[in-house]
Amino acid sequence: MSLASAGAHAEAAPEPTRLTFKDDGQVPNSRFPVLVYRAVVAKEGDVAAAFEQRFAANGWPPQWRSSVYDFHHYHSTAHEVLGVAKGSAKLMLGGEAGQVVSVQAGDVVVLPAGTGHKRVESSGDFLVVGAYPQGHGQWDLQRPDAKTRDASVKRIAQVPVPSSDPVTGKSGAVTRSWK
Repeated sequence: MSLASAGAHAEAAPEPTRLTFKDDGQVPNSRFPVLVYRAVVAKEGDVAAAFEQRFAANGWPPQWRSSVYDFHHYHSTAHEVLGVAKGSAKLMLGGEAGQVVSVQAGDVVVLPAGTGHKRVESSGDFLVVGAYPQGHGQWDLQRPDAKTRDASVKRIAQVPVPSSDPVTGKSGAVTRSWK
């Protein structure tokens, strides 16, 4: 998929499911909803490369290919997008009091800064492409902890709203619902 076709396909992406999670005293979560897009790209060919091209074309340069950590964590300095390139998994979003969400190849999860997430279980071939908004600084890794929560909340408040959605671009769900 070329960059031009990534942008063309972006408009055809389905509307995402929106999930919200409350601060549980250890994981701050976010006032912005998590966005879960289903079947963003076809499962044929190099799905990871298709996600990398789509995310880059929409201002979210890809940073890594791997899995999702199997422990609760969040990022207090950056928003994150996860494009499921291979396999399937159950992800716990929102911390211990959150919700398990099943994902499979072709799906995308957009996590606002502060949103807890972890891999609960996955297929052996589970592969994710991770990306962060361009120009928004370096991401960190925070574990749930009441002692560090307040400092994390202050950092989260400084993270700017991205100018585009990693899946659908400038007029996407991030720009419409993260206000």
